[in-house]
Amino acid sequence: MSGLVSRLVVGFLDALASERGASANTLEAYRRDLSDYEGHLVAQGTDALKAGAAHVQTYLSSRGADGLSAASLARRLSAVRQFHKHLYAEGHRRDDPTLPIDGPRRARPLPKVLTVEDVDRLIRTAREGLDASERPLRERLAAARMACLIELIYGSGLRVSEALGLPKSVARAKEPLVAVRGKGGKERLAPLSAPSRAAVAVYRALLSEASPDLAASPWLFPADSASGHMTRQGFARDLKVVASAAGLSPALVSPHVLRHAFASHLLQNGADLRVVQDLLGHADISTTQIYTHVLDERARAMVRDLHPMNDEDET
Repeated sequence: MSGLVSRLVVGFLDALASERGASANTLEAYRRDLSDYEGHLVAQGTDALKAGAAHVQTYLSSRGADGLSAASLARRLSAVRQFHKHLYAEGHRRDDPTLPIDGPRRARPLPKVLTVEDVDRLIRTAREGLDASERPLRERLAAARMACLIELIYGSGLRVSEALGLPKSVARAKEPLVAVRGKGGKERLAPLSAPSRAAVAVYRALLSEASPDLAASPWLFPADSASGHMTRQGFARDLKVVASAAGLSPALVSPHVLRHAFASHLLQNGADLRVVQDLLGHADISTTQIYTHVLDERARAMVRDLHPMNDEDET
């Protein structure tokens, strides 16, 4: 490995650490990827100051032939791109050989989606613990909290962080909308269904009875944690327990899957994609378009059921 090129990599890593505050793990990942890239260039008789687009493409092709996945290749290319962008910005090169390189195409996985019946089973299973009056108060409180969170995330399309960070003033809400603070601090109005409001009322009543101190917290779902409210990990863990009790695979159930179900079920029932985008708080419609498989299925069903050429009685 060329000493000069190695110093340039060190300079790039130093810039990542000082200008972007990159973590030790991130820096180590870049170091490994760029060391591998430099090793390839040396074997090709060149270095990062002289390499052209063909050398970068050959590097990616060789690593693909070695069995790296599209995701891993994309990460390698990202590291090489940023390295060469740094070399150009610092005046070490007068061009960037990565500009004409297209990244490997990665298939975007479709979201896991629960059926309406699946969600109903989750809610009914959570409520079983609530309806069992012989159970200890704290167990009934935990059941009420779980049923409430499922109702809120599925009924409003909230991110788990948005749901867990709701203020307790939501318990007094009588309007069908609630203000939530999403990614980037952006606020939006989310629907608050009648079942959700009812679930919140039941949960808060039990919380006041079981723990007046926690009930005085400003959070809707207070907990003894650094944030002052229930953690994402705690909710995800408890949700999988309920999923298992409901006869659903815990691997297929998560807070985010409930949010996916909200969007998919709306689209299945005819909601406009732009409306769903607003309800989810997506800044870009392309993020919401992961749900277009639902629209495709609906379109195929409409053609199958409504188009005259598909009428079996037609002759």
